[in-house]
Amino acid sequence: MTQIYLDHNATTPIRAEVLEEMLPFLRGKFGNPSSIHWAGRAVSSAVETAREKVAALINASPSEIVFTSCGSEADNLAIKGTASALRDKGQHIITTAVEHPAVLESCRSLEAQGWRVSYLPVDTEGQLDLAQLESLVGDDTVLISVMWANNETGNLFPIAKIGEIARKHGVMFHTDMIQAVGRVQLDVKAVNLDLAAISGHKFGAPKGVGALYIRSETQLEPLIHGGHQERNRRGGTSNVAGIVGLGKACEFAASEFEQATDRVRSLRDQLEDGLFATIDNIQLNGCVDRAKRLPNTLNLSFAGISGESLLLNLDLKGIAASSGSACGSGTLEASPVITAMGVDLAMAQASVRFSLGRENTPDEVEYVLSILPAIVERLRSISTL
Repeated sequence: MTQIYLDHNATTPIRAEVLEEMLPFLRGKFGNPSSIHWAGRAVSSAVETAREKVAALINASPSEIVFTSCGSEADNLAIKGTASALRDKGQHIITTAVEHPAVLESCRSLEAQGWRVSYLPVDTEGQLDLAQLESLVGDDTVLISVMWANNETGNLFPIAKIGEIARKHGVMFHTDMIQAVGRVQLDVKAVNLDLAAISGHKFGAPKGVGALYIRSETQLEPLIHGGHQERNRRGGTSNVAGIVGLGKACEFAASEFEQATDRVRSLRDQLEDGLFATIDNIQLNGCVDRAKRLPNTLNLSFAGISGESLLLNLDLKGIAASSGSACGSGTLEASPVITAMGVDLAMAQASVRFSLGRENTPDEVEYVLSILPAIVERLRSISTL
């Protein structure tokens, strides 16, 4: 059966070159990088080389990179670590209603401890009102957390302008930039970021490794204690092979950026134009202006059918897509991201996300376009919605 993977915002395949870079550290180079003898030194240098590659991709210093187990841990460390360090300065955080669960649940856990959290709404295209954001900043505000790119709609937020607001008011600024790596030019200094989360498996590195950019001199309390690793900011034995893979993937993300983004944008546009040309009563969830969306992401609602039914039928044809965040799967509830945009419940439950990657081809897109209209027509004919 034909297999076409259009769920790259959930995870991506490990690149062959990344795996090759990792293999020596799963075989002979087994030492603990914290050890001072020859076995430790052999892998410690590889960890630091990877740190340099991650830093280079986002215009940071290597000392500002802390390796984590994943993007969710990085987000938790940024938010909870800042809250713990700055509790005496204030207990107010500003975020948005459409953040990844790693951010929203971190904020809710702080609310349970007495913190005040403002959840900035979005408009019908999923964009923010920056004047409203700035109006929420008060004397007790210690952190603004806004994602760089939305994992469900692909919407890009004006990070540079938000960074200006944060600096103007002396507030810490964190972004979950997990979906942006490899798809957007990243410069943490230019946009005044204090903290930024990365997840390796979103761009060709393995699962189980991530990183947090922590601007020099930023106050942050660690979440994980028990060792001096990562300059006492994150205890625990380093995942050497994963870190090496993350570094290699960052190297490719930097060197192939323009070519890769142009190619995947062309595929996204081919899919978007083809679906709107062949299927009636579909709705774009996200910015109409494609330049304000990730080049690989398309989120649509198909009126009259459920997104889950459509996904199951696509799966039967070998096409993998999703209804939203992989971290929110397993529930029949409508996506909070889509409903936050004012989409009615039926259309929100009819949403499907297509997210393309480097392995996809124009022929694969044409295959999807050749079978999806018939699937939609059949499902609508039997639907009770």
